Amino acid sequence: MSWDRYFNYAATPQLVLNPLENKVVGANQEVCRLLQMDTLQVLAMPCSQLFSPSLPHLVVFTQELLENGRGWCNNLLIKSAQDEIRVEVTGRCTEAGDEVLLFLSLQPAEQLARMREQSDAQQHYLSGIGHWNQVSRVFQEFERENQLLLDAAGEGIYGVDVNGITTFLNPAAERILGYTAAELAGRNMHTTVHHSHSDGSHFSVKQCPIFAAFHDGAVHTVEDDVFWTKQGTPIDVEYTSTPVTDNGFIVGAVVVFRDVSQKKADQRRLLEALKEVESLKNRLEMEKAYLQEEIKSEFNQHQIIGKSQPVQRILEQIQLVAPTASTVLINGESGTGKELVARAIHELSPRSSRALIRVNCAAIPEELFESEFFGHVKGAFTGAIKDRPGRFELADGGTLFLDEVGEIPLHLQGKLLRVLQEQQFERVGETRTRHVNVRIITATNRNLLQLVKEGRFREDLYFRLNVFPIVSPPLRERLQDIPLLTQHFLQKACTRANKMALKIPLSELEKLQQYHWPGNIRELENVIERQVILCQGDVVRFGHLDSALTDSNPTSVTSSGKQIPTATDLREQGRRAIILALEQSGGRISGAGGAAEILALKPTTLASRIKKLQIDPRQFRKKSALTPVS
Repeated sequence: MSWDRYFNYAATPQLVLNPLENKVVGANQEVCRLLQMDTLQVLAMPCSQLFSPSLPHLVVFTQELLENGRGWCNNLLIKSAQDEIRVEVTGRCTEAGDEVLLFLSLQPAEQLARMREQSDAQQHYLSGIGHWNQVSRVFQEFERENQLLLDAAGEGIYGVDVNGITTFLNPAAERILGYTAAELAGRNMHTTVHHSHSDGSHFSVKQCPIFAAFHDGAVHTVEDDVFWTKQGTPIDVEYTSTPVTDNGFIVGAVVVFRDVSQKKADQRRLLEALKEVESLKNRLEMEKAYLQEEIKSEFNQHQIIGKSQPVQRILEQIQLVAPTASTVLINGESGTGKELVARAIHELSPRSSRALIRVNCAAIPEELFESEFFGHVKGAFTGAIKDRPGRFELADGGTLFLDEVGEIPLHLQGKLLRVLQEQQFERVGETRTRHVNVRIITATNRNLLQLVKEGRFREDLYFRLNVFPIVSPPLRERLQDIPLLTQHFLQKACTRANKMALKIPLSELEKLQQYHWPGNIRELENVIERQVILCQGDVVRFGHLDSALTDSNPTSVTSSGKQIPTATDLREQGRRAIILALEQSGGRISGAGGAAEILALKPTTLASRIKKLQIDPRQFRKKSALTPVS
């Protein structure tokens, strides 16, 4: 670019730098003479090479110019053809078109020092004992009077005059900063140890609390700052800057500081520990909520009642698989006690001391699937007001029971498969991978293999779950267990209803054994509890089951002469039971007193059966409910 014709003939060495491109774009005759180079040689050198002996100080000075527009420093070294020359630099930053330029005026420090000495000497002659050495005397007296204290103190202590020049340094400050007193004496303390913030950004002298004391005369205490050591590393410090006065005038300040790096590290570890404690607290609260829910559910103390051959076969399978870590798939109709089987496996396993976490897969909305299973962090989505562990995390070290696993949407099954295979996951909104050790037990009332054939269930997930299958038989296949189950549910219902012990005649037990029980054990329990509530005497009867048995037409007979209903008969009995329940409920499927509650079935399951049997619930809505006979 074209420079003013007077630039080349300026009386002081002049440089023009482009800091963003690391270029020297202008050099006058005095700079060339100082550096013992010609103009082309100077212009060919990058800025970083020209000031290589003091590159860190150049960076700090450049930041100051870019921030404030102008500045001064006396600690730059410039590389000449023969030697390194210490210079004092006055600089200014300006924009020329698209370029950012630094205009520097340089003076050799030794030459300036001689000129100042001559000027100071002249002042001595003119004014006698001048102010030049008065500040030095004040700090010398302070250091001499407090020498024992300075040497013994564990905190770093140093003094600076109103220009920020170091006047003394105690041994603790030397140890903390890595400088000797001789190395810092006469140097600007701010540009040496306080030049940058902890993030490396420039720390302007105008913002420095130590220098603020020179203007307001107040004591400044700072609890969170950094000083920079001789090795160029930051240390966390707390410090107090106290003004020093002489004859009513502020002549400098004494700074007392301590290295709090260990304290800060301990605080960070404490915060991390508190965060971990909070996470564990949340997890324990979640586990407590699950356990309270399970207690309320009263799972018969997880006992499997029965002596029939199907029950004995299940108990043998439980004994075999419980001590292992294998995945178990429990198949069976609704109400057959699949969850009791899962709990029995958990309680007999080495994981029994940890939680069994149950998940009803059919009850989780698709949009909350990942959050429920894997947890989320605060702010991951609207409503995520705090970190929350998922079911896998809660079950770490224990067992995760996935009920109704066949209801998981196809597009979400892949995410579940990955966790089952790798035992690792990420919370929603978090990149950190978490590892767990969880045993998986699943249950379903659907034919998963058929769902695989229909493309509604992943084949790889099916084989991952079906390691050890257990079939929970329907109540109609274990009729000889009905007396034991009835007695158990009767005692339980009497306690709930606050009634004396009631009796069930043998004829009523036979009636229970002849019923087809589409709702299985859950239906049996509900029927008994309902009749206990309705019972007016000391004998419980089940007259309301008669209509479901009247039209039965068994076609098979056992060797003892007892009739056995066929599959067709059972389907017809199931149809009649549903119709009867709809009549009693006035055509309502769900809700209190609905057909699903009467049959002890899930509303979705009953709705599916009604659709399959082509029954229209609307035709029963004008009919009044039947009153059970006690």
